[in-house]
Amino acid sequence: MFVEKHKFVWSNTGKLVLISNRGPFQYKQSAGGLKKVHVVSGLVSALEPVLKMRKGLWVAWSGRESLVDGLGHADSQDLKGFLWREVPLTAADIDGYYDGFANQVLWPLSHYFIEKCHLRNEYWRTYMAVNRKFARVAQAEIEWPDMVWVHDYHLALAPAFLRYYKSNLKVSFFWHIPFPQRDVFKILPWAKELLRGILGSDLIGFHLPVYVENFLGCVSDVLGIEVDFKHGELEYEGRRIAVRAFPVGVDPAVCQELARKEAVTREADRLKQELGSELLALSIDRLDYSKGILERLRALELFWERNPEYLNRLTFVQIAVPTRSGVPAYRRLRKEVEDLVNQVNRRFGRQGWLPVHCHYRSFAKEKLAAFYAAADVALVTPLRDGLNLVAKEYVASKTDFKGALVLSRFAGAAEEMKEAVLVNPYNIDDMEEKIKFALTMNPAEQRRRLLLLREKVLQHDSLWWVSSFLNSFPRGNLHQKANALNPGYTGRYAGEHLAKGL
Repeated sequence: MFVEKHKFVWSNTGKLVLISNRGPFQYKQSAGGLKKVHVVSGLVSALEPVLKMRKGLWVAWSGRESLVDGLGHADSQDLKGFLWREVPLTAADIDGYYDGFANQVLWPLSHYFIEKCHLRNEYWRTYMAVNRKFARVAQAEIEWPDMVWVHDYHLALAPAFLRYYKSNLKVSFFWHIPFPQRDVFKILPWAKELLRGILGSDLIGFHLPVYVENFLGCVSDVLGIEVDFKHGELEYEGRRIAVRAFPVGVDPAVCQELARKEAVTREADRLKQELGSELLALSIDRLDYSKGILERLRALELFWERNPEYLNRLTFVQIAVPTRSGVPAYRRLRKEVEDLVNQVNRRFGRQGWLPVHCHYRSFAKEKLAAFYAAADVALVTPLRDGLNLVAKEYVASKTDFKGALVLSRFAGAAEEMKEAVLVNPYNIDDMEEKIKFALTMNPAEQRRRLLLLREKVLQHDSLWWVSSFLNSFPRGNLHQKANALNPGYTGRYAGEHLAKGL
């Protein structure tokens, strides 16, 4: 394999087919009705250019409710360079598959919040049905030698269903969140079925080697399949499956280009002036219990209590983008965050100055670039995170090498970014001490750390991730089309097993 920095290299002759819960478009309610808008996300930014180069196809849900008959408003569009196919989901689909199984079972389980898991059979049945729906929409567009790339925990069964429809497919899968240890994973009543779903793939990717090890351990323990831990491989249904670690990256060139814009620099200066303080600490998260927002606010409250000289000097800005409002745990979290923000501001606020500003919304990339430029310290302190791209974006955006990154030891990015100020987000005293350490770090040390971090962000950028993953497809499986003609070929068994469950 040969991968050039900032260039996409892939030898496959077919088109690339991406399947994910959300894709490049989303429908939002506006005064004039539903409006289709282009989505800005790490996944879209990394994969859309590759799709255009390969004239590929993206199959995804658009975020809107469809009609009860399951056909609804399915959108299909031929864009400049690639096709887009919408998978229509009904209100019942969304409730059971997305709000239910994906985000009240798999998400909390994978982040070790066992008490937040709701193990309900109806969630599982809907999750199976929706995964099959995604596979059914996609398979109609796929032909040999196309490469299918399924994304994330929402669609763990889709690889097996795809192989049920077309046994000769080349299927890969990427799990973007932490994969739990076997003792935690076995809490799931449907552990065997979920693993069989993922094993419909020929190539399986995770962000970190520890997630690879956890997955292989579950396959060995739960399914009784012999695995090669050293090389990350196993045999299943007559196929050689590769399991590898590929930490996703950002596009540093885009981050740097934005940071150098005159308008962004002006906005960064205006932000500092508007906040009325010398120093700015910044956090950008989805409003999720795994992100450690409450723990971070408590650490900052302790910081101002122990360091009153920073009153009027340090302002904290929390961008908390609302998500999964259909899940009760997320509605409760917002109320808790609002209450704690108000408590800290009442306790430490002064005339014309508030210590905490919390924005419950998303921002355009130019405004985010201004926040990054203005921030003296970035607090990226999740309780657990698969990787975390905010840490990488902050580093890539600091073109003047001034600033400090405080990073949770339990963020996947900490495996690469060891020059950050690493912290235990569960330990409020440690958090308070590390915040002060970051704020008082001398300019030479800031520059040294950011230079080393920048090199790692440049080395493992978004195109490195895409190229490295796709070029790791097991070569022995590239001839599946011929094997599939053999009556003894077993490539459909996992999909048939799941199909019977429906």
